[in-house]
Amino acid sequence: MPLNLDSYLGVHADALKVQSQRMEVLANNLANVDTPDYKARDIDFKQALAQAGSPGASLPLTTTSSGHVGGTSASGEADTSAALKYRVPLAPSLDGNTVDTQLEQAAFADNTVRYQATLSFLSARLKGLMTAITGQ
Repeated sequence: MPLNLDSYLGVHADALKVQSQRMEVLANNLANVDTPDYKARDIDFKQALAQAGSPGASLPLTTTSSGHVGGTSASGEADTSAALKYRVPLAPSLDGNTVDTQLEQAAFADNTVRYQATLSFLSARLKGLMTAITGQ
């Protein structure tokens, strides 16, 4: 009986990709904390995960150009641009920058913990699979 690795790993493989993309967005916000008129952004995790092709979601549309609407790129990466939102500032600075350093650091730390938890879960699933294959 063939094993479908995507169904075995579940949503966690897609979650890892989205968490990685969110980490990049948050790091970009922190890197631009002193840039005038920079608008802080964040990824809506639930929406991005649905777009990434999680189980139960519709089959993603494959695109051949970055100008196409929605879907995945030809490389197979999910398009999470629709889930990328501007963060509503609590107190924007006089120069128009909406990055709150403490908020971004807290979001980054939270995302890091979730990323590590997802990695641990995937590692345990793969170790279980290796145990079943090797019988040890």
